Amino acid sequence: MFHKTINLIYLVLVTFVCVGGLQAQVENMNVTESGQPTNKKSPRDDVYDRKQMTERKILEYDFLDEKDVMWEKRIWRLIDFREKRNQHFKYKVAGKSFIEILLKGLNQGKLLAYKEQDFAYEFTNEEIQKKLNSVDTIEVFDYDNNTYETKIIPKEFDPNNAKQLRIKEVWFFDEEASDLDVRILGLAPIVDNTDRNGNVVSTGPLFWFYYPDMREFLAVNASFNEGSDVDMFSWEDVFENRLFSSYIIQDSNVYDRRIQDYKTVPLDALFEAEKIKDGIFHMEHDVWDY
Repeated sequence: MFHKTINLIYLVLVTFVCVGGLQAQVENMNVTESGQPTNKKSPRDDVYDRKQMTERKILEYDFLDEKDVMWEKRIWRLIDFREKRNQHFKYKVAGKSFIEILLKGLNQGKLLAYKEQDFAYEFTNEEIQKKLNSVDTIEVFDYDNNTYETKIIPKEFDPNNAKQLRIKEVWFFDEEASDLDVRILGLAPIVDNTDRNGNVVSTGPLFWFYYPDMREFLAVNASFNEGSDVDMFSWEDVFENRLFSSYIIQDSNVYDRRIQDYKTVPLDALFEAEKIKDGIFHMEHDVWDY
């Protein structure tokens, strides 16, 4: 009886070791296009290991005291991905465009989406999925029964429908540092909502993101650098170093209105945006006493 027990324990141990080794071997296997497993590891798609981006850390903002802020102005601006300087926002490699990176952050739970620009209410996961994966209904004629029947067609979010990005930022003069500075508060992808025929029916923010909480995530995700593949910019670099082209669409005002609400001619709206921008820098000039 004793020998039978020893043999049984031995058999269990051998089986456990064999199964564990087989599982480790399977995990290290790749699968070919024909579905056959292979022990060969995937080759590195590079000439060296890249760690610069994955190990990047953000530079924390300097502490800002209320008593040191002698002037402040809130500005809303728009980045249009179709402009030449903003081509990196719509990088054509799958999963590399800015909108796809934001969606990846949402799916991984590393980013939070807010309903409004004051960041008071978060979207739940169910609400996010509902916005990204909606359904549409169409009437299809059934020739057999000579009647129309309603069919439900799922509509997945198309990143190409996001062609702009709205930015909410604060310009301020720091008396302690004697410096005019700007900090971004929020980002919102602007998307076109289309009907079943592809016609644009409305345009508006998809989600609002609180930028200070996004910086660590953006710092480890690369943006395309046209000058060199070595000196990779992170998306945090893009926003902190203002590596984009944009124009002002609103400043803080008593009517809480955008420029397009009172300057309906596009050229007049452009001049008004330039007037607001010039006013910010003239303020800095007026602070100094020559």
